[in-house]
Amino acid sequence: MCLAAMDAFLNRTPFSPNPLKTKEDLAKFLEELLDPLAAHTSPGGARVHLGYTGTHYDDVAAQLEGFSRPIWGLAALLGGGRDYEGKQRWIDGFTNGSDPENEEYWGDMWDQDQRMVECSAIGFSIAVAKEQLWDPLSLQAKTNLENWLGSMNDKEMPDTNWLWFRVFTNLGLSKAGSSRFDAERMKADLDHLDTFYIGGGWSRDGPEGVLQLDYYSSSFAIQFSQLLYSKLAQEEDSERCEEYRNRARMFALDFVHYFDEEGRAIPFGRSMIYRFAMSSFWGALAFADVELPAPLTWGAVKGLQLRNIRYWFKQAGAYDVDGTLTLGFCYPNHNMTENYNSPGSPYWCCESFVTLALPETHPFWASEEEVYPNEFRETVKALQYPLHIMSNLSGHTFLLSSGQQCSYAVKQSAAKYGKLAYSSAFGYSVPVGSLTLEELGGDNTLALSADNGETWKCRRETKEARIEDGKWLRSMWYPWDDVEVETWLVPPQTETPLWHLRVHRIRSGRVLLSVEGGFAIYGQREDGRALQPMTGEAFGTYENGPEGRAASKAGVSGIVDIGSGERQAKAFRTDANTNLMFPRAVLPTLSREYSANVESFWLATAVFAQPSSDGEEGASPGWTAQWDIRPTIPSEIAALMPNTYKRSKHD
Repeated sequence: MCLAAMDAFLNRTPFSPNPLKTKEDLAKFLEELLDPLAAHTSPGGARVHLGYTGTHYDDVAAQLEGFSRPIWGLAALLGGGRDYEGKQRWIDGFTNGSDPENEEYWGDMWDQDQRMVECSAIGFSIAVAKEQLWDPLSLQAKTNLENWLGSMNDKEMPDTNWLWFRVFTNLGLSKAGSSRFDAERMKADLDHLDTFYIGGGWSRDGPEGVLQLDYYSSSFAIQFSQLLYSKLAQEEDSERCEEYRNRARMFALDFVHYFDEEGRAIPFGRSMIYRFAMSSFWGALAFADVELPAPLTWGAVKGLQLRNIRYWFKQAGAYDVDGTLTLGFCYPNHNMTENYNSPGSPYWCCESFVTLALPETHPFWASEEEVYPNEFRETVKALQYPLHIMSNLSGHTFLLSSGQQCSYAVKQSAAKYGKLAYSSAFGYSVPVGSLTLEELGGDNTLALSADNGETWKCRRETKEARIEDGKWLRSMWYPWDDVEVETWLVPPQTETPLWHLRVHRIRSGRVLLSVEGGFAIYGQREDGRALQPMTGEAFGTYENGPEGRAASKAGVSGIVDIGSGERQAKAFRTDANTNLMFPRAVLPTLSREYSANVESFWLATAVFAQPSSDGEEGASPGWTAQWDIRPTIPSEIAALMPNTYKRSKHD
């Protein structure tokens, strides 16, 4: 068997061939996601049991997740005029899961209960597919379901995007004409959610003081929910609905920068197991009939949505052999999961089937799909509200980040919010242990150790972050009481489009080891064996004093000390399953020990990266010419640095 045939064998998905170009194609994909759930569905239909891993909530709530989350897609499918043979499973589930006397009862609602989250898809289903999913229920079943849904109205909820779940529950109850609909509660929730709005289309995921603007601010929750609400509540709440559409128009011109030309979105923040839910905002724009802002067209929006779904359709590791979704990202990976991720959680991705609710005459479906808009290619853009600087120069879509952090304890939050850069092609890495650098997953971090490498600290809580004059990010980090780190992050420049710059000023009252990482990259040769030392553009690793890199079929990643030149480069293999994209990865790094010093010492780092193009293996031929052209530290930053920390390429 040739290498190409073996690769096809190893990377096959359990689905029928599908170009995912039309509404019919998308419906077929959804049905092939829903069909395998039948074998995991309880006899009464109310629970879907997909595995045995634990969460902070009970297993019944986890089984409810497996039942409820696919409804985002099912309801859109049915509401759009298509039938589905397996819909009776969910009708039966509504009957039995909401019946307190039934053995499959979902359980009473408590304060801050995970069950609240799962109510949102049910409310949406009543709003868009009432005839198919609500009307067939008996009078008693309707009473039980509305009582169960309505029981959340007097419960305490987290002061986050969760409030949208109660809004959609009440919205569904209102569409059913239920006496359990609480208009006063829904208005209060909406009014409070609107206080999360900070401008430019962006909402933070919580009240003032929260510094979290991740995919929950966009596709996972807030923007998605605002857009669906703006369609479903137009008659009752027209002024608010128009405000939500206006926010979406502004937001779209920022959010487009998080996607690359192949359809990948930049992994950032928590809940990456939701995968192609990251693109559901684009479908929600269509669902809400938003008048698009120039230069976006319906063909462009269609491309942004469908390319992302096509990318995930092809990721064999995202699916088990029976067609159910795995816990992980590009492959099954429990290292990256949060304590609220059950085996049914990944089905939040079904939000991205919302366009199935639209007729084929809608401009989303009637328009020819367009490539990534030229107006957004080869750009660098500073985004004021999320404190991100976006770049897609020379085909590498990534962001520089300072200032965001999770407002509550979440697993590996330093990796998910605190890294210096995040890439659509190279993803990000998470720690899998606490003893070695290999376990740390320290890509795009400055890792510091005060105990000779026994433990490491990476940036989690960023202070005083701001974008200066639209040029770069500047921020502070205080890993210990007697250590402070000031960091400048400078995006690629036209002359050096494959490089970005980092400058760190460190004041320390203790001896420190520092290790700074570039982008982690797929770590195997053409024959599947581990990368070996090589020169030139061949796949392999390269280490030469203060510069190091790794090249493979995923592209090339490198790092260079352009300051004192005293740090040593090393491209080492990280522990298996640290990186979201590649289970076997190599990480170029720079390291050095520093003595305690009340004065400052400076680190100046140039980071190089070029991913492979779609369908190609390796970076574009000739990339070493770009490697040899090193970026220059901006004069305003260089003026702050002592001369001993400035180094030219040939020093």
